[in-house]
Formats: sequence, C-alpha cells, structure tokens
Amino acid sequence: MANSDYRLIYENDEGGISIVCPVDETSSLDEIKQLACPDGKTVYTVNTSDVPTDRSFRNAWTYTP
Repeated sequence: MANSDYRLIYENDEGGISIVCPVDETSSLDEIKQLACPDGKTVYTVNTSDVPTDRSFRNAWTYTP
C-alpha cells in the first residue's frame, strides 16, 4: 500500500488528536513519523478509511487502539 493509504494519529498537547496525512514520496512511514510527529508521543498508523470524513465535530474526535 502507498503512504497516502495511511494516517498517523497522536494525542496533541491540547487533549485532542492530530492526524498526519503522508504523501507518496520516497520516505517510509517510519521516516515520516520521525519528522512529522513529536518525540514522546505514541503514534498510531491507521488506514485512511478509519478516519472520519465528516468534519462537523472534528474537535471531539478521539482514538482508541
């Protein structure tokens, strides 16, 4: 699968979640995770289809592995 088929999710300092949308370049998901996600945070790799598309309540989104 391509990098764009995944999302990187972590809890941000405000108590919400942040979602990183990787692009299809030469970097691996692990390299993107190291560059785009803060140290000390648990980062989950999920399929794009697992992320809600309705952004109405996006500030209330949570993630449970």
